[in-house]
Parts: sequence; C-alpha cells; structure tokens
Amino acid sequence: MPDSSQKRLVIACGGTGGHLFPGIAVAEEWTRRGGEVLLLISEKHIDALASEGYGHLRFEKMPTVAMPKLVSLKMPGFLIRFVGAFFSCRKLLKSFQADAVLGMGGFTSTAPLMAGQSKGLPTFIHESNAIPGRANRLNAKFARTILVGFERCVAPFGEGKPVKVVGTPLRPSLAARLPKTETLLEWGLDPAKKTILVMGGSQGARRLNELVSSSLAEFAEAGIQILQISGPKDYDAALPAYEEHPKAGKLIPFCSEMQKVLAVADLAVCRSGASSLTELAHYEIPSVLIPYPFAADDHQTLNAAIFEEVGAAESWPQGKLGGENFAPRMIELIRNEEKLNRMSEAMKSLAMPDASGRVCDVICGEL
Repeated sequence: MPDSSQKRLVIACGGTGGHLFPGIAVAEEWTRRGGEVLLLISEKHIDALASEGYGHLRFEKMPTVAMPKLVSLKMPGFLIRFVGAFFSCRKLLKSFQADAVLGMGGFTSTAPLMAGQSKGLPTFIHESNAIPGRANRLNAKFARTILVGFERCVAPFGEGKPVKVVGTPLRPSLAARLPKTETLLEWGLDPAKKTILVMGGSQGARRLNELVSSSLAEFAEAGIQILQISGPKDYDAALPAYEEHPKAGKLIPFCSEMQKVLAVADLAVCRSGASSLTELAHYEIPSVLIPYPFAADDHQTLNAAIFEEVGAAESWPQGKLGGENFAPRMIELIRNEEKLNRMSEAMKSLAMPDASGRVCDVICGEL
C-alpha cells in the first residue's frame, strides 16, 4: 500500500451527494494513511447537510460557478466569476501546500484542477457514471490521470491519457453492516414485514416521492412497509400521505447515516446515480431503478443498464409508471423470494469495496 503520510491532497467534490460522498470516502482513506486533506464543496444547502458529522475533516466552501451554454448572455458573467475562482484556488493550493488535486466531477472541480495544473501539480478526475458528463469531459483536459467507476466509461474518454478503473469510493461508515432487526425497531418499523427503501439521491426525486406517496394504501394493505427518504424539498408534500396511513412506514427528509437505512431494505426503489448504486451493490440489495430521464446524456439509464444486464436490478422508465401499475409491480416483485435472492447475488458481483484505496494508490503512485 503506497504511503500518503505527510502528503496533502485537495479534493473538489461539491454540488451533489454523488460527488461529495465519494470525495469524503477518499479523504477518510487518505487521512487514515497519514496524509492531510482539504475538501472543496459548494455553497449549496445539500453540501452543508451532507458534510455534517465529519468534523475531523477540513471543508472549504467555493462559490458555485455553473457553466452556461457557449452561446449565452450569461457567459461573460460566468467567465468573470470563473477567473476569480481560478485565482482563489491558486492561492488556496499555495497556502495549503497541496501535493495533488482530485476532482470528483461537476464544474466545482474545474477551477481547482486548472489551478493545480497551472502550478505543476499532479491532477486527477474521478467519473462515477457509465459515461462522462459535460463537466468531466472538460475537466479531463486538466487532469494527468482519469479514474472511472465502470469499465464501460473507459472508451468515452478516448486515448491520450491514462484511464484506470477503480470503482466508486464508499464511505467507511457504510462498511460495517448493522443488525437488521434492531435497526428496524430503531426506525419504529415492524421486523415481521418486508421493507422497501425509497431514495432519490441526496436531493430526493419528486416523481418517485409522488409514486410512493400515492401508493401507501396499497402497500399497507399488502403488509409491506416503506422507509422513504424524500429529500428536504419534498418532505412537506409527502408527509400528509404518511399521516393518513401511519402504519405504511417511515418518512424522513434526509439521512446522513445511510448504513441505518441500507441495513433494513429487502428491496430498494431509487434513481440510478453511481454513488447510490455503489451503496446498493455493497449491501447486495435487489433494486428497481427509475433513471432520472433528464440527466445529462441520459447517464442514469446507462448506469441502470449495467445493473440490469447482470440481473441485479430492474430498470423501469419513469414515463411508463403511474398509480395503476407502480404498486402492483413492486408488490409482485418483493413477494418473489427466488428472484430477489438471484438479484442479491448479482448485486454482490458488482461490489467494489476497496475503491477508496485504489484511488489513493493511483495518486500516491504519481507523487
């Protein structure tokens, strides 16, 4: 295991939980090896929520600088803000005495990577999805080495720079599994019932919330309970359904301790962001994936296809789901024990629990 002691790594990982949580996972491993880390996050509320509980790590907020379309009246203002962010990052890298820069995706990574390259530092990007997004296609120009979560993502980056498959880092807090029965009781759920976990990523998913909330009566009648993470924005809209059907399950707006929800799931229904899929694979949870249809380059559908092809999950297009078919399909699936067992085994085959170590190994190897 390469030694990172006394080495200082800057990780740009703000904007979404899909960038932040893998970044935190790498930071935990880097510090465990004796190095120091500075995590750059955005000013979004979700970043503040997601970073709670990591007081031992150092976070710095950066102004969100989202890139508009090339032909846009917003472009001049963006360029002014971006130049300011670039020079702020150069100053920050100097004061932190950074040895390397890692970008976890999104335009929050662009200025730190450019600043790192301009100072001659080793720079890296990580792409969790099956296909790189617009931001990481740009970020790749400022990276020495490209790290990807899926083998399928190697080819889209083309030739010219090293591309290494490392998996998507998993937070250490998720490594140890909690006892299922005790955790169900902690949530106030019934250990005798099957449990469906519903989550839409760190910010929730409105259509998933609507589908589940409108189906609570059917799930309750079938003896199935729901543990639903709505996201902070949709919590108030979803709450009345649970107040009307109190025995249907539990609704929470956000969860910073995902090990407590993943431990109780017999089946999950969720979006197909790479970070969520990594967690589901580690816990071997059979899943129904409902890709966000407006994701950049439809990358969530491509992510879901990787899991569906091996039988670990079913991918259901959002546009084909409604009140007449969502609950019946979910109930039929969760009652099929033989199929769930096959899906769980297939999920296990996709797990890559040492991804954080692999990322650190690559970075250490180039310092």
